[in-house]
Amino acid sequence: MKINTFPIVGETTVASEPLRDPVNEHLMTPKDSAFVTTASAAMESKFVSLFDWAGVIGRVGLALLFLWSGYEKLAHPASTVEYMQAYGLPAADLLIWPAALLELVGGAMLVLGWKARWVALAAAVYTVATALVFHAYWSVPADQVMSEQIHFMSNLAIAGGLLLLIAHGAGRYALDKS
Repeated sequence: MKINTFPIVGETTVASEPLRDPVNEHLMTPKDSAFVTTASAAMESKFVSLFDWAGVIGRVGLALLFLWSGYEKLAHPASTVEYMQAYGLPAADLLIWPAALLELVGGAMLVLGWKARWVALAAAVYTVATALVFHAYWSVPADQVMSEQIHFMSNLAIAGGLLLLIAHGAGRYALDKS
């Protein structure tokens, strides 16, 4: 029995007949098969490298949202506390500090890729909670529904990105590769 490697890198099968070219449907010689496999491996290698950088860019993009928000809390604490109080949050003058800490330290950890899964989990819970408190579009006047619904859905999308980070990890270019 002979093991054939198909043009898709890493996909093997035990076969007793020669390989067929998937595009032209003719029998492939061992030389053709080696070329296709080598070309596929080179192309896959380039894609893997692009995917690694896409992971870094995505992680930094998510982190920037938190870093900016944390900076704004520190730069304008009085207006942030006033905003939080307008939504009925008790002890807003105290809650601002752990929120700023989570956003700044968590954002930096996301950029560096250190303990990214744990930070992403904390940030996802925080993001959903803020969506429910600050963007409750179902309880605002009709002229504000669309704006609040957009903000609510944006928060859910951010949480979704964070859940992907939890599922797949920080990627190759990270301090913590777990």
